[in-house]
Amino acid sequence: MASISLKVNGKVYQIEAEDDIPLLWALRDHVGLVGTKYGCGIAQCGSCTVLVGGVATRSCMMPAKSLGEAEIITIEGLAENGGKALQDAWVEHDTPQCGYCQAGQIISAAGLLKSNPNPTDEEIDTAMRGNICRCGSYVRIKAAIKTAIKKGGVVA
Repeated sequence: MASISLKVNGKVYQIEAEDDIPLLWALRDHVGLVGTKYGCGIAQCGSCTVLVGGVATRSCMMPAKSLGEAEIITIEGLAENGGKALQDAWVEHDTPQCGYCQAGQIISAAGLLKSNPNPTDEEIDTAMRGNICRCGSYVRIKAAIKTAIKKGGVVA
């Protein structure tokens, strides 16, 4: 067992976990934030995406102990970190169907808007390409991102 310190949504958590625990399971099982989902376990579907230092990161393969002092933002903390316009746009466009992938989708969009507050259609497509939606709501996802941009959805 290892003592691991994680800074999540502005709060520091000290957890005792296996040395190789992925961030996903540290967040879900030790911190109690279950908005981040397990999808494939090999960083290919995007369901587990969180922001690490402002960058969209797949948490299922990221060792929790490797993060040091990096700020982690999950779907639960996104609104307090500039993501409210993005989340509101998701609701406005009735984006989720089953909803399983949506936390990862929103976090990936937040990472895009943090690095590029006014992306082109091609840049949106490229940034979101790694997030799989089993229900196929890609058109609504893109529309929600564009609405968030119009409403100043820049993420802090």
